[in-house]
Amino acid sequence: MLALCLLLGSLVGCGGPPAADSAKAAVQSLLDRQSTAVLHHDETAYTRTGARTAYENLSAVPFASWSYRLTSLHRTGATATADAELSYRVKGYDTSPVTVGRTLGLRLTADGQWYVGTDKPGKKSGQQLWDQGKVSVVKGAHSLVMGVGQGADSLRTFRSLADHAVPAVSDAWGTDWTRHVVVLVPGSLDGMAGLLGAPAASYRGIAAVTTGEAGGSGSAPADRIIVNPDAYALLGPVGKQVVLTHETTHVATRAHTTAATPLWLSEGYADWIGYRGTGRTPTQAAPELYRAVLDGDVPTALPTDKDFGFSSDPTKLAQAYEGGWLACRMIEDRWGVAQLGRFYRAVGAHKKRAGAVEDALKNVLGTTLADFTKQWRDFLKAQLG
Repeated sequence: MLALCLLLGSLVGCGGPPAADSAKAAVQSLLDRQSTAVLHHDETAYTRTGARTAYENLSAVPFASWSYRLTSLHRTGATATADAELSYRVKGYDTSPVTVGRTLGLRLTADGQWYVGTDKPGKKSGQQLWDQGKVSVVKGAHSLVMGVGQGADSLRTFRSLADHAVPAVSDAWGTDWTRHVVVLVPGSLDGMAGLLGAPAASYRGIAAVTTGEAGGSGSAPADRIIVNPDAYALLGPVGKQVVLTHETTHVATRAHTTAATPLWLSEGYADWIGYRGTGRTPTQAAPELYRAVLDGDVPTALPTDKDFGFSSDPTKLAQAYEGGWLACRMIEDRWGVAQLGRFYRAVGAHKKRAGAVEDALKNVLGTTLADFTKQWRDFLKAQLG
């Protein structure tokens, strides 16, 4: 009798996997099949695993890789909710995968197979462009422009702007970067906010952002230029080019922009390249500082990171950007383009913020912060007075 009980216990212990593990394996297999369908542009195979609309929304995107890793599964009878990590690369543009959290709604079909009914951003992840509708794609010489709710002419315009921006940035910064950009153009400000995983109010009036730059949303994929079509439409031709070139500069300088880099330098340098070659004079490009200088209100110190807060006074925010731009313009004027690039890299290479600017001023430009600030104030008065 004891032997029989031991035998029965052994049989139970060595039996098949628990139902939960079996379901997880089946769902992972489903996601693997769906990933293969995405990569092979196989709509028929995809619709056996999930909704046709979901496939249509992303089918134009040139993926080099696409895969899910199931992290949890919560089953209730014939339905389940799953958490998964989606990793993907855009062909020719992403050197490493973008990884985002997704929440999947699943159900069993009549023949007992799992099916993906919904695929939405995870709790701490922003939307992907295809979550907002059918993605249209336009490829340029140095760019890939993807949009939702945008006409072909609009996307081609962004392509032209981006293709002009990339060589302009390389001419000043150098070629030690990917030398191509991905531009996302959602249908509205709300769409932009969805991609960034942030409230729309945070970006109202902001024409574009680069997701990988300092201060960007950690939940968004790195190195994407995301356009706010509402604000962008209000810009003139020169302003539109300046914005795209500014954001492209953030992509180029990404590896050398660290916690040690102050915003007056990262934003000022991006504006410096953005305005380069446009013919805009300091009084045209820095109207708020121009008015301040005329009133005798010359800044006493370089802009702080706090001055760049979008919740701050709009005039002070504009003056912060203008002050950073003029600081970089002064370095170009007195030390040269090459030294400006070396200075930027030297600041970013510092292990911490404290002393980063001071050390780079000393080692690259041969000056001190106090002297540099004095020269900058004099430069403002000479350029704007």
